[in-house]
Amino acid sequence: METMAAGESHERTELSDLLVSRMDELDLSYRRLEELCLDPESGASSPAAEPLWRRSTLENLAKRRRIKTPDLPQLRALAAGLQLPLDQVRAAAGAQFLGIDTVWSADGKVRALVAGFREMDSEDQEKVLALMRSRRRMRQGD
Repeated sequence: METMAAGESHERTELSDLLVSRMDELDLSYRRLEELCLDPESGASSPAAEPLWRRSTLENLAKRRRIKTPDLPQLRALAAGLQLPLDQVRAAAGAQFLGIDTVWSADGKVRALVAGFREMDSEDQEKVLALMRSRRRMRQGD
C-alpha cells in the first residue's frame, strides 16, 4: 500500500474525523489511546501484547496527515481503543484510504460497498440504490 508523506493531507478524512471526535468524547490523549489499541483477536489480554498504533501515527492521522493504510488487525485495535464497532471503523478507513463508500438501504438492512459513490451523479447513485432495493426484495422472497 501507498505510504503518504508527512504533512500531506488526505482528500477524504472519514477515519481522521472519527478518531478526533471519539478521542474528544472519551477524553483520550494520544498516549492513552496508543495503550488501548490492542487487537482483541490476537491476544490483547496477554501481558506481552503490543499496541498496534503508535502515538505519532495516531497524531498524524488526527491531523489529517498521510499515513500507511491500516490493515485489519490495526483496525480491530483502533476500534477497541475507541470503543466503537469494527464495522464503523472499517467503513471510515475504507472511505478515507480506498475511496470505498458504505451505502445503506433506506431500511438499513442492505449494505453495499461502492467505490466512488459520493462522486457519482444522482442518476448513477439511484441505480445503485435501486439494485439494493431489488436485492432486498430477492432476500425477502427466500
